[in-house]
Amino acid sequence: MIWLIVKYALTAGIVVLVSEVAKRSDRLGGLVAALPMVTVLVLIWMKIEGQTQEKIASHAWYTFWYVVPTLPMFLCFPLMFQRWGFWAALLASCVMTVVIFWGYALVLRRFGINLL
Repeated sequence: MIWLIVKYALTAGIVVLVSEVAKRSDRLGGLVAALPMVTVLVLIWMKIEGQTQEKIASHAWYTFWYVVPTLPMFLCFPLMFQRWGFWAALLASCVMTVVIFWGYALVLRRFGINLL
């Protein structure tokens, strides 16, 4: 139980760190947010908890493929935010990401990479 609390605390601490850094510096906040800290923590947790090498490698492999279709959101959100406000831009960005992901997954399936 203590291990689970430590995992929650460290992972939540990363999110708080990013939001606090972003309040002080847009650039540094963006850099810290772009670092794959959560993924690195997950890989560490998986190793410590005795997951197989194949399972850990598979997690890293799929993480890469799932990140790619989220990238357009970071380009479109600022433009939509200026025009539509925060909530509408956030919703539109999320919908756009789902649509892009779905199309991306269909294309990758042709190359033997199954994301769905």
